[in-house]
Amino acid sequence: MKRKTLVIFSLLCILLVFSFVLANFAGRSGISLNKTIYYLLHPFSSGMERDIIWQIRFPRVVLGVLVGAALASCGVVFQGLLRNPLAESYTLGTSGGAAFGASLAVVLKLSGTYMPVFAFAGSLMSIFLVYGIASRKQFSNSTLILGGVVLSYLFSSLVLLIFSLSKAEEVHGVILWLMGDLSSAAISVIKVAPFFIIPSIIVFFIFSRDLNILTLGEDKAAHLGVNNEKVRKILFVASSCMAGACVAAAGVIGFVGLIVPHFVRRIVGVDHRLVLPASCLVGAIFLILCDVVARNIIYPLELPVGVITGIFGGIFFLSFLWKTGRWRIF
Repeated sequence: MKRKTLVIFSLLCILLVFSFVLANFAGRSGISLNKTIYYLLHPFSSGMERDIIWQIRFPRVVLGVLVGAALASCGVVFQGLLRNPLAESYTLGTSGGAAFGASLAVVLKLSGTYMPVFAFAGSLMSIFLVYGIASRKQFSNSTLILGGVVLSYLFSSLVLLIFSLSKAEEVHGVILWLMGDLSSAAISVIKVAPFFIIPSIIVFFIFSRDLNILTLGEDKAAHLGVNNEKVRKILFVASSCMAGACVAAAGVIGFVGLIVPHFVRRIVGVDHRLVLPASCLVGAIFLILCDVVARNIIYPLELPVGVITGIFGGIFFLSFLWKTGRWRIF
């Protein structure tokens, strides 16, 4: 690893640790920074302040790290897989299916603990539908994108239909969830999410070299010995399941999977063996800092973190486009 790359990754790791501590410290309960660090290092201590950190803030921050890293790495894979700079975690209809599942939970009066289950089931349904459509066309880029877009519109229409037939108080929680929210983080969710996120990230690293070759085009990749259809299937299933788990755990959080890969490529280059780990770090940092802003910007009210990522992400991406002369990634 080059010295510059080593320095970049070291700084990102330091920034992640700093962001993690800041996210556990930031709040209106009056817990000092020294006490925050003490309770983080002594999880078996007692007291109300310890409970605030370990039962409320810590699960939320950990979920933010997991979801931020997952969404950013999904964005890297989808952009490389589809050779489309606008692709992100929800391009292939995952969020639409999850939203439909969550809406069904409300209609069946099973919201609360059952909402993540229904959301994940809806995302899996969307994944299988897109997979079935794309498999008939050798997993071509156009089929994946068109299938995902059409299913997103279909599920969005079904969600609006459910909303129009439901009472306002019933859909309020779903609307907040659809805007992206880490406040409902629970230990049960954190225990389940890594089983989908960590293995998928490992799969991404295993196929990072193949992903580099796929960005050259299908014909060149085939000549270099890459089984295009097999690699696409594996990466599609892994990334879609991980995106579905993120939506089920934290709702629809936009822009993380879109802007983070572009920012990282400007720093470490286009080699996915470097882009993937750097994107995981930057995605985690970005999301937990956005959540800090969402919790404190209009206290005592709390904004969904998806609102903050949308605002910051939109401003950043517009400035990125404005300053970039010739936008060429692949």
